[in-house]
Amino acid sequence: MSADDIEKQCKGGMAKCVDFLKEELRGVRTGRAAPGLVEHLRVEVASYGSTMQLRELATISAPDAATILIKPYDPGTVKDIEKAIQSSDVGITPASDGKMIRLPIPPLSGERRGQLVNQVRKMGEAQKVALRNVRRDANKQIDAAQKESTLSEDDAKSLKDRVQKLTKQHEDEVDSLVAAKAAEMEEA
Repeated sequence: MSADDIEKQCKGGMAKCVDFLKEELRGVRTGRAAPGLVEHLRVEVASYGSTMQLRELATISAPDAATILIKPYDPGTVKDIEKAIQSSDVGITPASDGKMIRLPIPPLSGERRGQLVNQVRKMGEAQKVALRNVRRDANKQIDAAQKESTLSEDDAKSLKDRVQKLTKQHEDEVDSLVAAKAAEMEEA
């Protein structure tokens, strides 16, 4: 494997780690209403005979800072959506009028806010571990290429330095995402 291929594969793997964290953080509750909190919920729709994401079944909006409004495309799925929200770990009781569902977002208590900040930090740490695993795999590929004499010692050292810089850059991005989410939770 060439040096460029190893570096490209490493960049791609690290970008996936950061993207995964971004998606995970969208689902973490803050004191403010955000459609991202529920849009990825899996809903078992009996009439369709399948499981779908909530965003595929309804429009999700936040008309104000304390309410999420869910308008199903098919009014027959309201009960299925309600059931999915109640069985999820979102911790919000839905209020339905038969056509749409309102999710009142209660303010976070100080204790719950602290728990959620810790959860966000753990998510960030898990992605840092994933980034380091990508770095380890890239370094193994570099060592193997050097052993096979497809990379010189200087090229291998240079490539390892670039991989380390990529790791540091992506770890900093993870840190900034976690800090931004924690700050958002503290201010809400």
